[in-house]
Amino acid sequence: DQAVAAMDGTPGLVDLALEPQADIPTVRVRFDRAALARHGLPAGEAALTLETALHGREVGQVIDGQVAVPLVVRYTPADMADLDALWETRIDTPAGVRIPLGSVADIVEDRGPNFIGRENVQRRLIVTGNIAGRDLGSVVSDIQTRVGAAVTLPDGYRVEYGGQFEAQAQASRVLLVVGLAVVVGMFLILLSALRSGRDAAIVMINLPLALIGGVVGVFLGGGILSIAGLIGFISLFGIATRNGIMLVTHIRDVQGVEGATDLRQAVLQGAVDRIVPMLMTSLSTGLALVPVAFAMGEPGSEIQAPLAMVVVCGLVSSTLLNLFVVPTVYLAAARPLSASRPPR
Repeated sequence: DQAVAAMDGTPGLVDLALEPQADIPTVRVRFDRAALARHGLPAGEAALTLETALHGREVGQVIDGQVAVPLVVRYTPADMADLDALWETRIDTPAGVRIPLGSVADIVEDRGPNFIGRENVQRRLIVTGNIAGRDLGSVVSDIQTRVGAAVTLPDGYRVEYGGQFEAQAQASRVLLVVGLAVVVGMFLILLSALRSGRDAAIVMINLPLALIGGVVGVFLGGGILSIAGLIGFISLFGIATRNGIMLVTHIRDVQGVEGATDLRQAVLQGAVDRIVPMLMTSLSTGLALVPVAFAMGEPGSEIQAPLAMVVVCGLVSSTLLNLFVVPTVYLAAARPLSASRPPR
């Protein structure tokens, strides 16, 4: 109840509810350990005897034709009609004396929960809510601040934030590791294919160029970086790297295959020759995703629209900047090498 009161009013939190739990009449038996000790009776044995009397205990089986029927020992329901009858329930002691349950325990009427929920063998109560108008991470951050400031938990109690938030946090960690592995893997593949660490690094410049547009796409999509957006970034990096490969490899072909001797002219020709192929590949991917990106906010587009918005905006920035930044960097990086190379 304290947690619900602290969470109530958090911006973006709707449908706040505490797990329903109704109290039902119960009979509570509290054993007097001192009295049990006087009779040499362990508390666990006394509790087991009471459980056998009330709920029964299977002591064997009776074969009825082809069916094995459990044989259960317990008191008849008439013997447990009221508290007085329960008070008179006899318990055997090690000395052979049968004593009434009421002489070694307090038996009181009480009220208790109709069920006890457990998770990982621990009792738990669930407070649920939905998110509207804000991103999940910021809402949960506000909730954690409010609950931490307003609720003092007794020893042995703790608050866990789960559900979609827990799944998103776990998926974000996985995607972060996967994204880093993808970047490292792309660089190693480029290094193996181009056989030049310089050219591989120049191709990888497309990643920050694509990141610029991807961030703009996240902003246009509401400023919320979701799991779909992270997946979009990973896909975008692959497409942007492909454009860089097309440009760098063609500049190398102009120098090596066509025999261009002027470095600046080779870079310029390679960039001009690759304008149409790069625009075609980017447009074929981007235009296919434009309708999906424009469906932002429509029912059923919660996953596809953020991903498409990141890819479309990232393609725009990476394609346009790739035509100017990558040739410039290639020219600046290759010029010192050509200047230091002895004339033939």
